[in-house]
Amino acid sequence: MPELPEVEVVRRGLERHVVGRTVIAVDVLHPRPVRRDPGGATGFAHGLTGRTITAVRRRGKYFWLALDDENAILGHLGMSGQMLVQRPGAPDERHLRVRFLLTDARSGVDALGSGAWEMRFVDQRMFGGLARSAGGAVLPPEIAHIGRDPLDPEFDVDAVARRIRQRAVAIKRQLLDQNLVSGIGNIYADEALWRARLHGDRPGDRLTRSQALEVLGHAREVMEAALVQGGTSFDSLYVNVNGESGYFDRSLHAYGRENEPCERCGTAIRRVSFMNRSSYFCPRCQPPPRRRRLVS
Repeated sequence: MPELPEVEVVRRGLERHVVGRTVIAVDVLHPRPVRRDPGGATGFAHGLTGRTITAVRRRGKYFWLALDDENAILGHLGMSGQMLVQRPGAPDERHLRVRFLLTDARSGVDALGSGAWEMRFVDQRMFGGLARSAGGAVLPPEIAHIGRDPLDPEFDVDAVARRIRQRAVAIKRQLLDQNLVSGIGNIYADEALWRARLHGDRPGDRLTRSQALEVLGHAREVMEAALVQGGTSFDSLYVNVNGESGYFDRSLHAYGRENEPCERCGTAIRRVSFMNRSSYFCPRCQPPPRRRRLVS
């Protein structure tokens, strides 16, 4: 599933190509990706036609395109969603679900050349989707409950570290709690924990303040590094708006490296089952926490 860096790469690409463009027409090729829109496929298309895109924003793994009527197009990539920009007439992608025809509202020639062109939502598994958000240009109310992410300038790292240390919940589960801190997914949680030398099962209330701050700092650092390399792509499902894959998977220290030597100590990286997914860690650098003693 695309995580914060991958969604931010897509957001930046859309910001570069679609801000200032006006929607000429919307073609919903499959109803499932717009299932959360209150007006269904017809209402979704009708409500967006004629609207101009004024900004592209993100919170956690959600992104939205602000419109000139103070509403927004709220999107989530799910497991396999892609937002692509194409010249009109380019061959349709196999799993194309929604097509937006956009005007060339800006002067000059950009990376795609001048003239009208298309924004396309492609989704093989269709767990992602798009919907209109009433009054959501600044922040869609549907996602107002989601916590800020470590790349957000207003992210309060001290407050989040304090909340982590107030709960006996395992630190990896807390890193994945989108209401506490958004955008960190399985890959980057494992990488941040490896850098902090912490086992994912360590309870939050057994972390020192410096440890809590350190793991959050590493989460930010690893996602910033992933952004530079276009995100992490393990298959062809995650791509940027130009259809290009990221290559941060080559820089991972723990995730996906089962039985490979730890780059710090040489111990084989282990994989364990975690919430229907996998966790990767070094058993020497990240020793499992000791069980709490029972008080008789």
